This record gives sequence, C-alpha cells and structure tokens, in this order.
Amino acid sequence: MICRRAPLFIAVISCYPLFTHAAEGVDLDPLVVTATRMSEPLTSVESAKSPRQPVPAHDGADYLKTVPGFSVIRKGGTDGDPVLRGMAGSRLNILLDGEQILGGCGGRMDPPTAYVFPEAYDRITVIKGPQTVSHGPGNSAGTVMFEREQKRFSQPGWSLYGSLLGGSFGRNDEVIDARVGNQLLDGRIAATRSDMNDYKDGSGNSIHSAYTRWSTNAVLGWNVNTSTRLELSGAKSDGEAAYADRAMDGSKFERDNIGLKLDMRKPMANVERVEAQLFHNYIDHVMDNYTLRDTTGMAMAMNPDRLTTGGRFALTLAPAKQTELKLGLDQQSNIHTNRSGTPAIPVGSKPRVEDANFDQLGLFGELTQYLSPASRVIAGLRADRWDAQDKRASVSVGSGMMAASVANPTAGEQRSDTLPSGFARYEQDVSNGQVTLFGGLGHVQRFPDYWELINKEATDSLSAFNTKPEKTTQIDAGLTGQWQGNRVGLSAFASRVSDFILIQSNYVKPAMMGSRKATVTRNVDASTWGFEANAGRSLMRDLNLDATLAYVRGENRSDDLPLAQLPPLEARLALNYDNKQWSVGGLWRMVAAQDRVAENQGNIAGQDIGTSAGFGVLSLNGGWKASKSLQLTAGIDNLFDKTYAEHISRNAAAIPGYAVQTTRVNEPGRNLWAKLTLALD
Repeated sequence: MICRRAPLFIAVISCYPLFTHAAEGVDLDPLVVTATRMSEPLTSVESAKSPRQPVPAHDGADYLKTVPGFSVIRKGGTDGDPVLRGMAGSRLNILLDGEQILGGCGGRMDPPTAYVFPEAYDRITVIKGPQTVSHGPGNSAGTVMFEREQKRFSQPGWSLYGSLLGGSFGRNDEVIDARVGNQLLDGRIAATRSDMNDYKDGSGNSIHSAYTRWSTNAVLGWNVNTSTRLELSGAKSDGEAAYADRAMDGSKFERDNIGLKLDMRKPMANVERVEAQLFHNYIDHVMDNYTLRDTTGMAMAMNPDRLTTGGRFALTLAPAKQTELKLGLDQQSNIHTNRSGTPAIPVGSKPRVEDANFDQLGLFGELTQYLSPASRVIAGLRADRWDAQDKRASVSVGSGMMAASVANPTAGEQRSDTLPSGFARYEQDVSNGQVTLFGGLGHVQRFPDYWELINKEATDSLSAFNTKPEKTTQIDAGLTGQWQGNRVGLSAFASRVSDFILIQSNYVKPAMMGSRKATVTRNVDASTWGFEANAGRSLMRDLNLDATLAYVRGENRSDDLPLAQLPPLEARLALNYDNKQWSVGGLWRMVAAQDRVAENQGNIAGQDIGTSAGFGVLSLNGGWKASKSLQLTAGIDNLFDKTYAEHISRNAAAIPGYAVQTTRVNEPGRNLWAKLTLALD
C-alpha cells in the first residue's frame, strides 16, 4: 500500500448560502470530451480548470491527451510521458508560467509534466509544430504552456475556486485557488492534492499504480502603476507513485521553485510590451524498490536531482501600424547529479556526484506583418548557443548483479554548438473572416538532451556524448473557423529530419566491445507526415455533435523501417446535450490497430514492443449547474469495462504480488467519478 505522507487538504465549499448568490459567481466551463478547437492557426487554448472525460490523472500529460495529436505513454497511474505527433521528450517544450522545467530520473520516471498540477493554472496553450521561436529552443514537435492569468483588482476584492473529485479505485482530489487584492497589491495561493489506489484493468487485474501528489503555489503581485506589474512567485510540491513498467517506484518527487516577473504594457510610444523573468527550479527525486512494493532482491535506491536556473527578456515593438516585432533572449543552466544508497545506508547520507551540466543562451526575433485586414505573415528566427560537459568519471556496463563500472571514454569532455531555427507562416481570412487558411515552413535544430547524451551508449562507444544535433524541417498547413453552426479545424504536416536521435534497445555491440546487448543513441534520417482534424455541428438547440481525428506516419529512412513509437489512427465522437443548467453526453473513442513497428527502437521514453490491436471505448457523462458558481459533473469512463492498452505504452514488469497479464501496461477498467466545482468572484 502506498504511503500517505502529504497532509489531507479539503477545499472549504460547504457554505450553501454562498451558492445562491449567482451574481457573485463566474460562469463555469462545460465538460471537455473531445478538445478545445484551434483558437488560431496551430494554436489551441484549453481551460485548465474544466472537468474532463476521461477523467485525467492529476498531472500535465493526462490533461494534454484530450488534444488531437497527443498521446501518453502509460507507466502506472500517473507521470506518463506526453507524445505529440509521435514525438516525445525534449522535442516538446513544456513551460510553467514561462519557466523551463526538466526532470531528474534517467529512466524518465519524472518527465516535466510530472511536476505540473493543472488545476493550479488557468489555461493550457498548445502551439503545434516549429511555428514559434519566442518560447525556448528545440520545439520541433511543439510548445505547451501552463499559464496563470494576471488579474488586476480595480477595487478591493477576492475570488475563490475550489473543487472536489471522487472516483473508483479510491481516487480523491482536492483543489483550492484563492485570490485577494486591491489596485496596488494582490496575492494568490493555490493548493492541490490527488490520491489514488491501484486501479484495475477491464479483466479485473490490479495494476501497480497507486499515487499521492500535492502542491502549493503562491504569487504576490505589485501593480506599480497602470501599466507596470511586478510578481514574486513560489511553489513547492512532492509525491510518490508506483510504477507497473519497471523494477523501482518513485518515493519522492520534490520540486522547489521561486520566480520573479516584470510586465510593462505600453510603457512608451511604439513599445507594446516589456517582459522580464528570472526563475529557479530544483528537482529532488528518489526511486527505490522497497518503499512502495515488496522487495525480493537487493534493496536499493537512487537519488538524482536537477537544478535549472534561467531567465527571459522580451520586447514587443510596434514600429508601424500593421507591424508587430518581438525581440528577446532566453537563458537556462542545468546541473544534474546522482547518488545511490540502501535502507542501511540512506541516499541522504551519501555525497552527490555531478554527472553533467548544460548551458543555453538564445536570441530570437518574431515578426507579425499585416498585409491587409484579412491577411498576414508571421515569421521568426532564433539562434541558440549550447555548452555541455560530461562530468562522469566512469560508466556502468551491464545491469543488475552483472553491472560493472568502467572508465568513461568522454570523461571531462566539453562540447559547444550554435544552432539556428526559424519559421514563416502565411494566414488568410476568408468567408468574411469566419475561416482562416494557413501554411507555414519551419526549421529547428535541437541539441541532444541529458537522456540522449549521458544516459545511453553510442553504437561504437560506451558514451553517446558526441551525438549530433537533430535537424527538423517541417511544412504545416490547414484551416480553422466556424460558420452557420459548423465548426472545423484541420492541421496537416510533413517533415524531414536529418540526424534524428533514435534510442535503440538490445543493440548488439561489436565484438571489440564484448558482443553484448546495450541501449544506444543513434543518429538516423527520418520523415513524418500526418494530420489532426476536428469538426462540430449544432444538430438542434442545445444538442451538439463533435468529432476529432488524428494520424501520424513516419519512416526511418536510414534503416528502411517504420519510425518507431508512433500512435495509430485515432478518432473521437462526442454527442452532448447542454441547456446551460443540465447536460448529458457520451464519448466514443476509437483507435486502430498498429502494425507499422520497429521493435526495440524509439525515444527516451520508450521503444516499440510489437504490433497492437485496435479498440473502442465508450464513456458517458452528465452535469448540473446549480448556479453560475456551482457545478456538479459525473461520468463513467470505459462503460463496458474494456481491457486494452495504448500502442506506445511501456511493457509491463514482473512485480511481486501482481500478475503480469499483458505485454503493455493496461489502461483502467470501468471508472466512475464525480466532481464538484465552486467559483466565486
């Protein structure tokens, strides 16, 4: 049974007289079952506080899986790895209020989204493809921003958001988000807690998947004048999670954060905005094989950590009436260390040993030029200077009791690269502005990340530190809009990737290196293409039909194989009745079989296991909006208790006390849930 170390937090929402004052409430968002449509080309904006079906785990990845084009690599009950258009890892930028965050675990127990507690934010913005340069480097797949709104109080006041969620498998979530302030000063504090026991798949098998996660966030704002705001923020979170795909669990996911922001709006003529930001993120992660499971072999623990510090400065100019120009720079430094221990010699008593450090400095410029009231060009360029150092004196060869420590052939080596990126996109409004057509070309050069350089071998060396940067050139095109009750969005893409960074397991090393199998980092040439589409129609008053479709196909052109770890064709069909007080609906998710695989090849989050079968899952939901401020939603996910697994999910591990029934980690079976939400303003 998983520990319950975090204090139980309960949102205080029981004062019913408050609920009756509808004028004091804010309109609550409807339940999300397919996805929020593109708000502009290649960009969608999600409400972070909206109830969703299927009900997500309380982390960032599960919230993203409702966006067409996203999939999640399941490892247990939480902390899955998000995948956009088949691309995972650092190909997808994850920003928390503009801050870069990276995990510490060499086995990707803690991707960046593991430290995201979505309901503590206001919105989730997704930009697909290499179609921006102003939000950090390497975004060949896209950029995801978890953001808080900067709310100014025109007079002394307060607001309160709270939610309670309960469901099958002992699931319970508690969230509170409170703000108070006046014209000069304001403060905000948000706290979240989520807890779940092991879930069961559709066949009734228990999956080692229990977790407990909690977070606190605080913001203090000073409105210097009507155009200038200074914010000091801090966050602290922790948790623990059981994993069904490996021999260890995560017994600590501690994050400490502090940030400082300056935001100036129209400070002078021809200057629209000035933004400045500094941040400090520290991740302290512990994984072991004895806290959350029965140990049959040697008890051991590992304690990686990562310190990420950085900042950003951006200046938005309006040099002409139809022109907007954003200029800026961003910087980050990363230091990664590790240490190991046992119950007899705790990891906390051992010294930390630095194994790598990274430094990045980027300069960017992004231009929006209106050619007419209905057409515009958006383009940008950036250059990033990367410096990395391999601090490992030795590397481990083999695994388990057979592992041996040998000299690192790249010990102490440093490398530097200057990498350019850029894009250009044309947008044209048609049908009296109701529909926008777009087409763009982007190029990104991505520096290899920690997991690709430090945590793997090369094909001809014990170190992958000299892996080449990845170069992606991609075309994006499509349309978005609505007319006469119809809603439609389409984004199609095609890319060529030179020196694609492929992770391959069970690679047979040459005889000169002992003819053994290892997991290696390789550069190959690859290509991908695909699309995401969404459409909706109002069938009659209060009755809406929505559908989404997503597909990606890829080739490893060097090996003449399919590109690995690509999700299959997926469709979602949702029918919903909502008269603004009562709602009822259903979601039918259909996923095709995937027979295009390259076994043992993939990315830092996982490799192809083999082919997978298709499946269909039906879920139902209902809701009651008691007032503008109070809403109750409920649902049944996986109504028919289907036994299934996502194609890209990790393979199941043998865990004492749990029966391994499938190749991959199965998804939850039938899941009942209810969520009560309060919003007062």
